[in-house]
Amino acid sequence: MEKNINFIVKESENNLRVDVLINKREEFVSRTRVKNLILKQKLKLNDEILESPSKKVITGDKINLLIPEPEEASLKPYNFKLKIIYEDNDLMVIDKPAGIIMHPGAGNYDKTIVNALMYHDKESLSNIGDELRPGIVHRIDKNTSGLVVIAKNNETHENLSKQFSEHTIIRKYQLLIWGKLRPSSGKIETYIVRSSKNRQLMEVSRSKGKKAITNYKTIEVFENKKIPTLSLVECKLETGRTHQIRVHMNYRGNSLVGDDKYKKKYKKLKNVDLAIQKSITFLNRQFLHAKTLGFVHPGTKKEMVFSSILPQELNNILKMLRNTKE
Repeated sequence: MEKNINFIVKESENNLRVDVLINKREEFVSRTRVKNLILKQKLKLNDEILESPSKKVITGDKINLLIPEPEEASLKPYNFKLKIIYEDNDLMVIDKPAGIIMHPGAGNYDKTIVNALMYHDKESLSNIGDELRPGIVHRIDKNTSGLVVIAKNNETHENLSKQFSEHTIIRKYQLLIWGKLRPSSGKIETYIVRSSKNRQLMEVSRSKGKKAITNYKTIEVFENKKIPTLSLVECKLETGRTHQIRVHMNYRGNSLVGDDKYKKKYKKLKNVDLAIQKSITFLNRQFLHAKTLGFVHPGTKKEMVFSSILPQELNNILKMLRNTKE
């Protein structure tokens, strides 16, 4: 059902961003959704259409936001076996394998997680986001594996989106990188923007873009004559920017094993263990796994934390690397 939000800006709200203000007034609408509605020209400020979510309001301004009826997704179901870790009436947590993208987009319209969700139960997915993204609250890259939460109704979607925007979600990743991080644990805090040279890539910026914060710690270092120096690292995200971990590791000079977009050129090393060399060379994904996901359940208000083991193809590489230590 279509909904109209109308109000006058109070004195105590003077100089707030318009998207922040609407989110404060109407908590059921996440700031991300408010922003998307503004960009779709659904907001009027003093009876004039406004397209800037960052516009500051002044006392007495008249706000009118139209929240249209959610669109029906016209998606083809895809018979793909989802690995469901948890499911109830409000949400499900799935363990996504590498090699499948989250939702339809250019070049791939029907073999995605969303299409698989439509096959699983198309009647139980939120539909307040983009028409091609029912249920999708957050994403992980095609060649990344691990845990993702799916919203089965709009209230759950709004609540989870709010937790993501407030950075209260627990997200931990395991990754294997080239070389060693100095210091071995710490925090990387930068801005991330789309690359001016390649629009498919992101890059670190000193002054513009979105703030990105990654906490990291080195779990294990593999270093001997038989192998190149590699490190197993855990990253805990405070923000969830596009390609954040990959961009931050690349920025530090330690790109991920198997990353085809942000890879560094490494010289072929002599006397490297052949089996390890092959297992890394033929790895058709990046060594990045969304291992832990935690949030407050929107319905029960209980804190839920889920964990996933490393996929076999990644665990095999670690086993081989550990054997070289013996």
